[in-house]
Amino acid sequence: MPSPILPCVLLLLGGLLHLRAADPAPLRISAIPDADPTKLLQVFEPLAAYLSQAVGRPVRFTPVTKYELVVEALAAKQLELAWLGGYTSIQADRACAGGITRLAMRESDAQFTSVFIAAPQSGIATLADLRGKTFAFGSQSSTSGHLMPRFFMLQEKIDVDAELGKITFTGAHDKTIKLVESGVAQAGAVSVSTWKRMTAEKAVDPTKVAAFHTTPPFVDYCWAVRKDLDQDLQQRLKTALLALDPAQPEHKRILDAHSAARYIPAVDGEWDKLKEAARAAGMFK
Repeated sequence: MPSPILPCVLLLLGGLLHLRAADPAPLRISAIPDADPTKLLQVFEPLAAYLSQAVGRPVRFTPVTKYELVVEALAAKQLELAWLGGYTSIQADRACAGGITRLAMRESDAQFTSVFIAAPQSGIATLADLRGKTFAFGSQSSTSGHLMPRFFMLQEKIDVDAELGKITFTGAHDKTIKLVESGVAQAGAVSVSTWKRMTAEKAVDPTKVAAFHTTPPFVDYCWAVRKDLDQDLQQRLKTALLALDPAQPEHKRILDAHSAARYIPAVDGEWDKLKEAARAAGMFK
């Protein structure tokens, strides 16, 4: 005689499978690797957990090893949301069919700067002093670690490729600082946020490396999505980012980890001047 329990078990399993099938797919987010991977996980995993609660869907942060991989993944629809630098956002806007929409930025990203660094005893005090010196940039796709330092040196009539000594691309701002600190490179350029963070954490030896020049401000990082992403989801993500309130301790921990006072709305047209700087530097056609 068939057991009366079996139909109940099958019915229960069928219900669970239906619920699982109905679960929304995780939202996939990533970020340009402008710092040590451990630091990036500390920044973005708590934010992913917050966004998951805010939008009612699982959110998964996936780190990458190169700037260009974030652009490629966004264009291939393998990511829904990405933390991009100003230059990589320009690249992503071209790479993604239909372009991207910038949702939010930190207040500091509206007036971002790069910092030029060198050993205090190097005799380097101005940009002109960089001629003939070995130099470290971050990633080739970095806004504050390559594009804008290159642009501002060109503005000072310095032919970067012809007049500097050996150029090294370290791949990340913290690595640039350490390369200059070690004396392997005589000077370098990094983001102001990484410089401030590492000096505040006493992770920099001031007798071996110091800032000697800060650039004029420019627009930089942003949270971005593909334009073809569901409009309601775009709005929910934007609302969640803008809702992070430094007056709330849990929110403040998330913001502090990202060196953010708060997030503010991003307007795509604000990156037009950065695109012109990239053209002038020969990095965008």
